[in-house]
Amino acid sequence: MDALPIDTSHPAVRDYLSLIRLQVLTPLSLLINIATVVVCAVVVTPSIGEISKQFPTSISPKPIIIAIYVAAIYAGQLGYCVLIVLARKAETKRTITKGVGLSLVIANWVMALWAVAWVFQWFLLSTVLQGILLLTLLYSNIVLLIYHQPTSARPFDTMLIHAPLRLFLVLQFGLMFALSLFINLGLTYTPTTPGPPRDYAEHPWPGFGVVLGTNLVGLAVVIIRRDIVWCVSATWICISIWVLRPKPGPVYIAAILFTVLHPLALIGTYIYSRFYTRRTIALPPGDEALYGRTESGRAIAGSQSVSDNGPREVDEDTWG
Repeated sequence: MDALPIDTSHPAVRDYLSLIRLQVLTPLSLLINIATVVVCAVVVTPSIGEISKQFPTSISPKPIIIAIYVAAIYAGQLGYCVLIVLARKAETKRTITKGVGLSLVIANWVMALWAVAWVFQWFLLSTVLQGILLLTLLYSNIVLLIYHQPTSARPFDTMLIHAPLRLFLVLQFGLMFALSLFINLGLTYTPTTPGPPRDYAEHPWPGFGVVLGTNLVGLAVVIIRRDIVWCVSATWICISIWVLRPKPGPVYIAAILFTVLHPLALIGTYIYSRFYTRRTIALPPGDEALYGRTESGRAIAGSQSVSDNGPREVDEDTWG
């Protein structure tokens, strides 16, 4: 067989082939993810929501609120698929191929497998898949944060690359992994139909620890990075937890508390940045010699400062 007329070892050619590969695999994985979750949530009996009702925990969310959250993730990924095809800037293409890469493809496949494991009540496998999904999304978000940071110069990259992946990560980190783990460990209540669980006051502290720990991490991210996406995501998850009642007192109080704290922290950081951050004033070019110092504050050799050139106090020795 004759060799290809292109050098596939060239970095530019390899990046181009990686982009073409993602243009095919990413929409395909998203389609499989959406189709599997919709079938498991609507067609199959018991569905994803019914399984959640059969195994209530101290952090079980309101299904409709989480469904809206997942729909937002899917909408963001659809925009990402469009961006993959229409991207023209080299920085955007580099972010797609080097920053995200196959991580999102793997995450979509794993989420589809999780939906199947969940409706079949294979909770150990479900927990393992949630752990793989969490690690995959954590890796891709760290790579994006370190090597491909969001910038106002490319707003579509922020909206269609960073935001969907951040939404996906917060859902797994703040809720889904712990929820699957609780059910696998037997930290559930006895359901009653209709009506609330009979023993909902049991197991309060594991749920309180999850809500407190994950939201403290999220609060630190919101304060340090002024992360709007994380703030909205964590607040939405907290609302989904305390809306579904009854809940143990510690879990209920912690969820309501962080529902308030996340937006307040974000607003407070923006106020602090706007009014209290020190601002440096750069001298116009060529004015350093006039003031005898550079912008870094170092004195310029052979220059006279303002005190040498300007008016001086006249003492008795000057008058003789």
